[in-house]
Amino acid sequence: MFTEQDIEQIGAHGLCVADAERQMLRFREGFPYLDICRAAVAGDGILQADGAAAERYGAVYRELRPQRKVVKFVPASGAATRMFKALFEFLNDGVRSREVDELLAGLDRFAFAERLAEFTGGSRDPRTVVSNILTEGLGYGTLPKALILFHRYPDRNRTAFEEHLAEGALYAAGVGSEVCIHFTVSAEHREQFERLAAETVPFYEARFGVKYRIGYSCQKPSTDTLAVNPDDTPLRDGQGRLLFRPAGHGALIENLNEIDADLVFIKTVDNVAPDRLKSDTVIYKEMLAGLLLDLQRQAFGYLRRLDAGERVSAEEMASFVSGRLCRRLPASFAALEPQRQVGLLRELLDRPIRVCGMVKNEGEPGGGPFWVREADGGESLQIAESSQIAPQQKGLMTAATHFNPVDLVCGVRDYLGRKFDLTRYVDPQTGFISSKSQQGRPLKALELPGLWNGAMARWNTVFVEVPISTFSPVKVVGDLLRPQHRNG
Repeated sequence: MFTEQDIEQIGAHGLCVADAERQMLRFREGFPYLDICRAAVAGDGILQADGAAAERYGAVYRELRPQRKVVKFVPASGAATRMFKALFEFLNDGVRSREVDELLAGLDRFAFAERLAEFTGGSRDPRTVVSNILTEGLGYGTLPKALILFHRYPDRNRTAFEEHLAEGALYAAGVGSEVCIHFTVSAEHREQFERLAAETVPFYEARFGVKYRIGYSCQKPSTDTLAVNPDDTPLRDGQGRLLFRPAGHGALIENLNEIDADLVFIKTVDNVAPDRLKSDTVIYKEMLAGLLLDLQRQAFGYLRRLDAGERVSAEEMASFVSGRLCRRLPASFAALEPQRQVGLLRELLDRPIRVCGMVKNEGEPGGGPFWVREADGGESLQIAESSQIAPQQKGLMTAATHFNPVDLVCGVRDYLGRKFDLTRYVDPQTGFISSKSQQGRPLKALELPGLWNGAMARWNTVFVEVPISTFSPVKVVGDLLRPQHRNG
């Protein structure tokens, strides 16, 4: 199937021929569906914490934060192309949609309005305005969302990048008031991120009384996947070379694995609120982190007692695993000998932990929380996309009451203080195949297990309800006109 040139190209990506062959097999056979048991709901997989619990867990986090290295991890490499889809359609095909009309009517309310006017001379001609947003002028059509001006402020308007700086200062400051934020970026835009940081970080350090340590990484070429034609043959360019594509955000588990931290907050780059609405975000970020630390304390305690040779009740540990870590044990567990029960429980306790905020579903897109049956007959909590659910089980989606806004806190060290190798906890049987195009040619692309889906499938997972006020994504440019993105 592969020529000598192909093999050389595959190797240059950090892959071997066997990796490429496994990818080709995936295209032909697809991925198995998850074995969904039921939707996770309040009282059955989703914890509802009242104000007192939020304050109690928040206090745990604030007390222990100086003893932990905290990093805010922001996947920020994605281009804003979909954010401006309607504008591209207007510019390319003359299709003037409601979204274009809303943009033109509300133009002065966007944070980028003044900068745009520097290029348009104040013109309101639709094509002049749109072309200077997308191509010449602001050039937003090719930039990542992080570099787009989102919110207005009296002193300086802020990009999404800057809002993450401000947010991080409010809940992620560690020893010496140091705030560590890591952005995953595309190689072509890294220099622009660094320039923006050099320009803005001193301002926010003075504003919030903190010291930032900003890190960047790019998705590794070795996580790229082959693209194929609709007939599952390798897609090639005009020179006959294989076409590789980034394999989605699931590839970022490699980047996350290299972060030196005890706790990692993960949030999408476009889900940011202006300062007047940040208080709920801070309260519930601290609550999620405090809950994680409380779970770690108990799990680590059991593991240390076992290391010390103490007799620890299997029934007590099983109650913790099932009740608080939300891992339902298989029916066969009760028939195991006590030593084997303890061995299984130990293995389940000694895993990375993630605590995920879940928002009541009000029509926003996002993966849903479900109970999934594991190979051993037990059940675990997973964030599932619709593509992972078999057609005959689609009805279970109607029972889902919440969705995943990508609001995670991750514990990535074990009870001895060692970093987990996060690649060991990926479920390679998850992922999906999508239909794309390349210069007008249809193709099929392979997406790796999602970062908060299959890439974390074997973590201990706890879902907690958080208010909708903590979720304010920007999927299309008109979202910036919503009340939750206005700073006054």
